[in-house]
Amino acid sequence: MDREEQLDVIAVGAHPDDVEVGCGGTLASLVKQGYRVGIVDLTDGEPTPLCESVEMRLKEAADAAEILGVHKRITLDLPNRRLFDSFEARVSLAKEFRRYRPKMVLSLGAKTPLASPDHWQAVQITDAAVFYSRLSKWDEYFDGMPTYKVPNLIYYYLSFEFDTCSSNMIVNDISDELETKLKSIRAYRSQFPPEKEYLFERIKGLAISYGSAAGFQAGEAFTSTRVLGTQDLLQAVSSFPVDRSA
Repeated sequence: MDREEQLDVIAVGAHPDDVEVGCGGTLASLVKQGYRVGIVDLTDGEPTPLCESVEMRLKEAADAAEILGVHKRITLDLPNRRLFDSFEARVSLAKEFRRYRPKMVLSLGAKTPLASPDHWQAVQITDAAVFYSRLSKWDEYFDGMPTYKVPNLIYYYLSFEFDTCSSNMIVNDISDELETKLKSIRAYRSQFPPEKEYLFERIKGLAISYGSAAGFQAGEAFTSTRVLGTQDLLQAVSSFPVDRSA
């Protein structure tokens, strides 16, 4: 595949704005580091109470992607509010993994009680799609695209509560990207009207809390699907901030 087409990282969300809230700062950081980054929204996110049309939501998503600097944003033809982990949904997403061959997939990682059940369905769809992407002898479902084994699957979260109890937690430094993250979320004017301004303080506060726990000014939390190891412990820990009390 042409380097201009391949993506190093694909972040998957149930709706436009999920990845911005959960890992937007990290996506902006990865772009700055020279990686090719893409977003796959499983649905267009509509209908919602204050959005006038699908076109309006997609324009907001395009604006947010431009703010983050991501190279490609894809919206799958799956239904908002009726998103279910189905064979068709799994294949649809797995095709994108086969097409763009990412080195890492960032996925929603948990249920969101009292919020959209689509988020939990997205977790299951993404897990399955990573598996389906590598299965051979299924050419009839994948338009003849070659198989692809995704090397890394990492979970991000939409919660607004600080949690240091998760196993295999990774905090990514977004100190320089926090304002970019917030700006990308503000692009969704239909989803974050003035009466929801308090959510930005929560998002910022959570980023500061995670960052502080890891010795950064701001961070985003992830968990790995496996225990991460190293063959050079000194090199690994030397990449951490020295003054963790700052």
